[in-house]
Amino acid sequence: MDETMTETVQTAPFAPFEWMLSARYLRARRKEGFISVIAGFSFLGIMLGVATLIIVMAVMNGFRKELLDKILGLNGHILVQPLESPLTDWKDVAERISQVEGIRLAAPVVDGQALASSPWNASGVLVRGIRSDDLNNLTSIAKNIKQGSLEGFDDGQGVAIGRRLADQLSLHAGDSVTLVAPKGAVTPMGTTPRIKPYKIVAVFEIGMSEYDLGFVFMPLAEAQAYFNRSSDVTSIEVFTTNPDHIDAFRKSVTEAAGRPVFLVDWRQRNSTFFNALQVERNVMFLILTMIVLVAALNIVSGLIMLVKDKGSDIAILRTMGASQGSIMRIFLITGASIGVVGTLVGFFVGLVICLNIESIRQFLSWLTSTELFSPELYFLSKLPAEIDVGETTAVVIMALTLSFLATLYPSWRAARLDPVEALRYE
Repeated sequence: MDETMTETVQTAPFAPFEWMLSARYLRARRKEGFISVIAGFSFLGIMLGVATLIIVMAVMNGFRKELLDKILGLNGHILVQPLESPLTDWKDVAERISQVEGIRLAAPVVDGQALASSPWNASGVLVRGIRSDDLNNLTSIAKNIKQGSLEGFDDGQGVAIGRRLADQLSLHAGDSVTLVAPKGAVTPMGTTPRIKPYKIVAVFEIGMSEYDLGFVFMPLAEAQAYFNRSSDVTSIEVFTTNPDHIDAFRKSVTEAAGRPVFLVDWRQRNSTFFNALQVERNVMFLILTMIVLVAALNIVSGLIMLVKDKGSDIAILRTMGASQGSIMRIFLITGASIGVVGTLVGFFVGLVICLNIESIRQFLSWLTSTELFSPELYFLSKLPAEIDVGETTAVVIMALTLSFLATLYPSWRAARLDPVEALRYE
């Protein structure tokens, strides 16, 4: 063959004719039906992989944020417990700790186990004695009162209970709930249970089933009398302005206590739970990344088949003066287009689902007549989703990178095709 026929013509990278040929190769033709099917599966795989990754990571982030907000909204960031002697000086200790910079609340509490009962049902609960001012400073409680009010909480013998507990006992604000504590009065015959009815002054709903079902708040003085703690408290719950930097407060809180104390922060109290959540999150990310990887491999197989099918076209282009770089860019654009469009569509699908995930859950629950997100099992009363910009960007970049890398080998193979060999049997 004349050497002039294979002389290449230098063209600008990504010239219009390269885009035109790439677009033509992406359009399905009857004899290329199987290739277009593979391209379609590649597109769907990348789209579903990216969307699923974004949705799952957003839900996992939402779980962590919601649980963290609700757990830290009710329990202290640092729990101050007594050493050597009971906390009989709790008023002075709490006052000194509350003066530490960055501490927004130091609440003395009395905790005890009890059985809450009504004529219709009974349930085990954690009774927490707390001062009225401290309870009003717990916004997760004070701002979520559904029935009654916390006014004059310290003055009477009323209690505040969770919404799910009230529903289980078939009680409302104004009704009476009977509390039974295993350790009551000491008699010559032994310790007898303490049984006492209390008026329900408020019903709260935090949105976390474990707390809405298991907590009863009682005035601190009444809890001390009920649990035989006349002058001391169980512990002091300390709330900080920045729970993520809890280590910065440990030394100053210990010094401010002015007596031997033992500190337990929120990470230690919930370490098993949050570590399990983090491990599950990482595993889900790795598993779902495989979907994107499989879709990228489908791009490789589809492009290789396309190169085989278009061998004569490539040879003709080469004899007409197209350079190896032009041929490589044509197939690069063809494969990358599948990955880019699939990633972008997956991103928008994931975004839309995350923004409407609770409505979608309610619709699917109604459609299937099943409880898809049981509060008793998942702790929260609704499905949360928190989109992390950095995480979502990383997912999109990863999908685009895999899609681009998948096109390199088939494109290089197309550029290396010998025109003479391709046209020999044509």
